Amino acid sequence: MKPHILVIDGMALLFRSFFATAHSGQFFPNAYNVPTNGVQGFARHTMSAISIFQPTHLAVCWDMGSKTFRNELFPDYKSHRPAPAPELVPQFDMAREVSETLGWKSYGIPNMEADDLIGSLIKSWNEKAKFTVVSGDKDLLQLLRPDVTIALTKKGYTQYDEYNAQRFIEEYGITPGQFVDMKAFTGDSSDGYPGVKGIGPKTALKLIQQYGSVDGVLAAKEELAAGVRKKIETDEEMLMLSRELAEIHCELTLDDRLDQLTIPAFTEETAKLMEQQGYSLIARQGLPVSPF
Repeated sequence: MKPHILVIDGMALLFRSFFATAHSGQFFPNAYNVPTNGVQGFARHTMSAISIFQPTHLAVCWDMGSKTFRNELFPDYKSHRPAPAPELVPQFDMAREVSETLGWKSYGIPNMEADDLIGSLIKSWNEKAKFTVVSGDKDLLQLLRPDVTIALTKKGYTQYDEYNAQRFIEEYGITPGQFVDMKAFTGDSSDGYPGVKGIGPKTALKLIQQYGSVDGVLAAKEELAAGVRKKIETDEEMLMLSRELAEIHCELTLDDRLDQLTIPAFTEETAKLMEQQGYSLIARQGLPVSPF
């Protein structure tokens, strides 16, 4: 039987957990008055995912800083996003430390996004393992293939919107691999790149369904309606750049042995360690409740 690797988008769960409690002023400060709400939420969310999906192995992928190679390609990439709240800033390092203390294999490479690590992990284990990826990021849908499920966070720690390749094809009308070509035309407002001005999702979908890819559309430019052709020619450079920004980079070398991704048992000792470090919510969730 193939190993089942659960891949956690660490930063996505950290941000989600922080904002879930920050709006009501619940920061759960530790003995040094440092907030822990994001860290504890991230760990508890991961522990719930382990319980729900029953993986054999686990990897947690992290962004390492706000700038990546995509900012070198396009300086405005994600530049419109607000700076993180001061209560969240110290929790970036704390979350990675907790992940490692719990024995969860963590990946983070400067200049790369967590998405690129997730894509590279999937490619490294192609056809040798099955994957469940937990994130809130729909960009990851481009990674869908027969052995990959993307579980998008939905509500609380236990509800997910799960996609496999077949569901994606039925809903989107294109293959997961063509999702990048679609975004090349439409751009992505949350990531701050524009695509082709004046071409929305409906036109982009028709173009990709008819011509297969950005390159296919460009090769058939003379067949296009005059208005569409003009928009593409005006923004052709941005079209190609948007495609490059949208595509997850899957070429990183991540060749760890499978046993390095084993999930350690959560023991009484682990619970004590979490308590000592000021993470009582993690300690409580990790141990089974006594029936007495």
